[in-house]
Amino acid sequence: MMKKILITGGSGLVGKKITGLLEKNGYEVAWLSRSPEKYKQKSFAWDVDKQSIDSEALQWADGIIHLAGEGVADKRWTAERKQAILQSRTQSTLLLKHAIEKSDKKPDVFVSASAVGYYGFNTGENLMDENGKPGSDFLSQVVAAWESEVENIADHGIRTVMLRIGIVLDNKGGALVEMLKPPVAAPLGKGQQWMSWIAIDDLAQMFLFTIENKEMNGIYNAVGPNPARNADLTKAAAKKAGKMFIDIGVPGLALKIFLGEMAQMVLGGNKVSAKKIEKAGFEFRYPVLKEALEKIYNS
Repeated sequence: MMKKILITGGSGLVGKKITGLLEKNGYEVAWLSRSPEKYKQKSFAWDVDKQSIDSEALQWADGIIHLAGEGVADKRWTAERKQAILQSRTQSTLLLKHAIEKSDKKPDVFVSASAVGYYGFNTGENLMDENGKPGSDFLSQVVAAWESEVENIADHGIRTVMLRIGIVLDNKGGALVEMLKPPVAAPLGKGQQWMSWIAIDDLAQMFLFTIENKEMNGIYNAVGPNPARNADLTKAAAKKAGKMFIDIGVPGLALKIFLGEMAQMVLGGNKVSAKKIEKAGFEFRYPVLKEALEKIYNS
């Protein structure tokens, strides 16, 4: 029985949510951390830059959830920042692969985060499924390189799943908090770009479902079944958060000056399909934006 799950990036927004849900369901959880002594959570040491990891971690774990990676929206994309975004994902995966190769105990399952950024900054009105081709921009290349490192883990006969995560909705951090930071909420650019969102509770449930569902292998989109346009999502979130909304888009040029290349990420959009994960048997608790925001702001 798989009962011990090792998580990278466990102290982040999504990592904490998954940790709580797993523990509630009878799992033991440990994190991989640069400074394990900092946390109450059971933690093992690793250092991606030095490519070092406590070998005990692999002996302990029955399964691994890999979430680690520098935040793509945390800082302006300088050449150095782009390098950090890429390497934090590829090098951390490589470190885990080497640790798995050396360990005489292999995990039963390896679940890695990935991102819908794979499909490109702007996929227009096309509904993208898991067979879609990668885009040609920076984030697409990062995700493609990351996934290709994860695929190497599957070569060791380990059930390997990648969840391409969309925009995670939560009031404690991430996209919603950023969107509602200005004094007045407003659409970005024309506001017609698609946002493939998922409520954080559904995302955590999806990781649990993936751990427990032995039929799952390969790539799945981790998005809700009802993408929303940027203006609609911003308006609905502002209403729930008790914030003023004006339907005048923040000009694209201003965003480009302020954010640099990163502006493409908010001015473009993806309309991404959740059909494959639903077909695997996953049931969304918050498939509708209104219900998801209700839960986020009222609980």
